[in-house]
Amino acid sequence: MSDYQAFTVHIDDRIAHVQINRPDKLNAMNAPFWREIIDIFGLIDERDDIRAVVLSGAGRHFSSGIDLALLSSVASELGADSGRNARRLRRRIKELQASFTAVAECRKPVLAAVQGYCLGGAIDLIAACDMRYAAADAQFAIREIDMGMTADVGTLQRLPRIIGDGMLRELAYTGRTVDAREAERIGLVNRVYDDAPQLLEGVLALARQIAEKSPIAVEGSKRMIDYMRDHRVDDGLEYVAIWNAAMLQSADLKQAMLAHMNKHKPVFDD
Repeated sequence: MSDYQAFTVHIDDRIAHVQINRPDKLNAMNAPFWREIIDIFGLIDERDDIRAVVLSGAGRHFSSGIDLALLSSVASELGADSGRNARRLRRRIKELQASFTAVAECRKPVLAAVQGYCLGGAIDLIAACDMRYAAADAQFAIREIDMGMTADVGTLQRLPRIIGDGMLRELAYTGRTVDAREAERIGLVNRVYDDAPQLLEGVLALARQIAEKSPIAVEGSKRMIDYMRDHRVDDGLEYVAIWNAAMLQSADLKQAMLAHMNKHKPVFDD
């Protein structure tokens, strides 16, 4: 994949490892970050040879959130007319939201590996991922409240379905820091690893396990789970019936059944 200013991307064994690569700036999300993440996840979505994604941060920290220089540049664009300022701000906010929507809507499962700081906008980012994992030193905080603003890039919309309404309200209203063990207890992360190397090793192993499965079945599972966040049970049952009316005709089902009967590991086409 192309060279990026804010990321490195490595593809190996059907896994895309997307790493925020600004360790000297605590992986703060600068202007190139927001543009590049849309391009990266768009390409991942298109490539059938990629079956899972690991998202991590280079250095000691996952990300300290939105780069303050970016916020300053947005402020400098504002003029005297409040109506035009509102239009300009809304457009910019929608652009930022689209960056994390690209992560959330990727057909491939996205696994976040978090060490050190995961603050502000970084919470929005991991909320858009399918699963989250942490090193023991990870620290999570919704910091927008301390900046006198409402989080606006996905935290308040996606986290209620992950950690529940009451806990989200506590964290959003107070801005307090959650350590790795509490994050695991409240369901923000699936598992805690002793340190960053073990974290990355463990998450890559999970991604490889997913990549071995039928990509048709994995994508279908992701679509059904996403659909059920906003629909009734009967709607979800109808949707999966329509989906599987097509997808059960895939060769993957026959391959899996033959492998089970013959007691060998199935190998699925991209």
